[in-house]
Amino acid sequence: MENLDALLLARIQFAFTVSFHFFFPAFSIGLASYLAVLEGLWLKTGKAVYLDLFKYWLKIFAIAFAMGVVSGIVMSYQFGTNWSVFSDVSGPILGPLMAYEVLTAFFLEAGFLGVMLFGMNKVGKKLHYAATLMVALGTFVSAFWILSVNSWMQTPTGYFLADNGQYMPGDSWWDIVFNPSFPYRLVHTVMAAYLTTAFVVGAVGAWHLLKDRANPHARKMFSMAMWMAAIVTPLQIFAGDLHGLNTLEHQPAKVMAMEGHFDSHPEGAPLILFGIPDSEAKTVRYAIEIPKASSLILKHDWNAPLAGLDTIPDDEEPPVGMVFWSFRIMVGIGFAMLGIGLWSLWGRVRGRLYDMPMLHRAAVLMGPSGFAAVLAGWITTEVGRQPYVIYGLLRTADAASPLDAPAVAASLLAFILVYFTVFGIGVWYILKLMGKPPHAGEYGVKRGDTGPIRTAGITPGPAQNPGGEEALPSTKPEREQV
Repeated sequence: MENLDALLLARIQFAFTVSFHFFFPAFSIGLASYLAVLEGLWLKTGKAVYLDLFKYWLKIFAIAFAMGVVSGIVMSYQFGTNWSVFSDVSGPILGPLMAYEVLTAFFLEAGFLGVMLFGMNKVGKKLHYAATLMVALGTFVSAFWILSVNSWMQTPTGYFLADNGQYMPGDSWWDIVFNPSFPYRLVHTVMAAYLTTAFVVGAVGAWHLLKDRANPHARKMFSMAMWMAAIVTPLQIFAGDLHGLNTLEHQPAKVMAMEGHFDSHPEGAPLILFGIPDSEAKTVRYAIEIPKASSLILKHDWNAPLAGLDTIPDDEEPPVGMVFWSFRIMVGIGFAMLGIGLWSLWGRVRGRLYDMPMLHRAAVLMGPSGFAAVLAGWITTEVGRQPYVIYGLLRTADAASPLDAPAVAASLLAFILVYFTVFGIGVWYILKLMGKPPHAGEYGVKRGDTGPIRTAGITPGPAQNPGGEEALPSTKPEREQV
């Protein structure tokens, strides 16, 4: 281990933990909103199918939410252990933003989650629905602050460099929170979360339709998911285009790597569909390209000039190969989602949405596509800003803690073992729940037979019978259910 690079290991560890973490918020953000829609439709229409689906997905949400919280807490410790220099110089700006996330989103979710999970039979319908809305709002607010932090690292504004080397907030916090890339990243990421959830819901509905086309619950969830795919996917593609234009303005090197433009094109740049980037030779080998199409997309002009990586110093170029391919994976999945949405519209118009097994099989295969897309998008965003951790201000190599490689390697191995074990079991259980068909009279989240555990105060001792032995209760408390 002494021959390993501590910086590389620290980067691998953060990439591993944040990739694991990203899956769960991407799912729970969309699922919380879906639960709010289901409960709202039940209150409005009185149809039991919406309540059954609410309880069905509530169990899955509880597990995904818990794994997201746990993985997020573990990930945050790395700021102090592996990236202490980064934490020191950016703490006056990023510290308050992270605290706002805890004080608003986390407290909001924590305050209403218990009511949402266990309170349907204990509070009124409207109050329970308000709790569900608050949890959904909390997931969005959490995304708001976290994406504001990440966006400031991409496009830092509203700061000044103090004498002690720290970046300090300037005259207005609004310039920091609403930095140039934040609105675009927020819209793009939140819609990605909604699509991720929609395709999971659609896959589960399609899976059960393949087994029983008459299942009304499977029909309803599949129909709702396909509406999301058909409506939101075009909006997401449009938002992605706007986000790309914003990135071209503020992070041109990232776009150059995404497009594979090693050379400048003064009279219109081609759109390279596929190829093998060669950073040593400064070219894309075996390129399949459309002449001048990249200038049309990025500048809305066939003949608009586009600068290439030849205008960037070699030590400031991002890893082109990784960014080039992750971007294409993300875009390819996006157009595949659009195809599924249009296919479902065609079937809906023909009145055969529930009688198209090929569409259902395709929807099952597309179930994990949202997770792959958000991971590819994250790789594009984060690797594309390298070699900087704060774009243009702090290099990643200068942000790491002064640790030896064996220390980082040991924690990395521990993370890999624990994550694959614990979260592997969690994902297995979620898939097991999804494998069961939804039905009338769903129970939802169940409490234990013995009720809450007392952790403080005086606990009454067991009753004694005249013979001095503990008296056994005649009946067990009834199981409380949502």
